[in-house]
Amino acid sequence: MKVTVPNAQRKRKLWQGLLLDAIGMASFFLPVLGDVIDVFWAPLAGWLMTKMYKGRVGQIAGIVTLLEELVPGPDLIPTFTIMWLYTYIFNKDKTPL
Repeated sequence: MKVTVPNAQRKRKLWQGLLLDAIGMASFFLPVLGDVIDVFWAPLAGWLMTKMYKGRVGQIAGIVTLLEELVPGPDLIPTFTIMWLYTYIFNKDKTPL
């Protein structure tokens, strides 16, 4: 059964994701301080991902986000935006809430 999500909710999640990706990328531009910030940001970002996207897919995305933020270097990967694209563009089977 296909569940439809209103466009306003989709747009809100996209803007939230873009903002959260920008926050995660900001630490990349602070040489030493950025690594310290990532230690605190990584678990919060992972938790936020699981709250934005429910179910197993959200849990997996939360773990990926946590690891992406903890590992030095891949901070430029926009995981929240990629998850939005997967959820609302590429996943044609059903659209989760």
